[in-house]
Amino acid sequence: MSSAETQAREEICRVGRSLFERGYVHATAGNISVRLDDGFLITPTDACLGFLDPDRLAKLDLQGQQVSGDKGSKTIALHRQIYAAACESDAATRCVIHTHSTHCVALSLNATSPELLPPITPYFVMKVGHVPLVTYHRPGSPDAAQEAAQLIRQYAAQGAPIRAVMLTRLGPNVWHDTPAAAMATLEELEETARLMQLHPHTPPLHASALDELRQAFGARW
Repeated sequence: MSSAETQAREEICRVGRSLFERGYVHATAGNISVRLDDGFLITPTDACLGFLDPDRLAKLDLQGQQVSGDKGSKTIALHRQIYAAACESDAATRCVIHTHSTHCVALSLNATSPELLPPITPYFVMKVGHVPLVTYHRPGSPDAAQEAAQLIRQYAAQGAPIRAVMLTRLGPNVWHDTPAAAMATLEELEETARLMQLHPHTPPLHASALDELRQAFGARW
């Protein structure tokens, strides 16, 4: 086992435990994957993210076939589609995190917009960006994976690459170049959703403010 794989296994467990202990995931909901040079690591099916064992994480080959560890989460099909699409604009994409975070899911229940949240805070704009909604499909549906990949490519073509999609009634999928960076993106997304529930009539940032964030920080909006 390479040192990179060993480190990835440890990081998946560290991030899973942190998310669980702070209430971003509960019970056996959610999953984390990392893209390796020779395949993927993903949390086992029905595993609690707060009590992961690095040696029992599922390892899959580049075609998504399991080669070792406990049985991998069924969402690997979705994760692989996300990696394939996201890497077209962000080649360093290495980690996908999916949770059932309470405030994000709550906002999606009665959503009337194609995106989960308007740009209400500068850090949401800078650290997360657009979060399009994926139509409700049953957990593990290949249709959800295809729709997510299509949205990723659509936003990239518009010059605003995304780092998250929201599965309606299920939860967000976020991705970044490391598990720690993906976790930070998820945290910012969930906290913005919480703010929106507390202050549902907050107006979005003005167009001039968004342009300033693009120029000063490279915000993808």
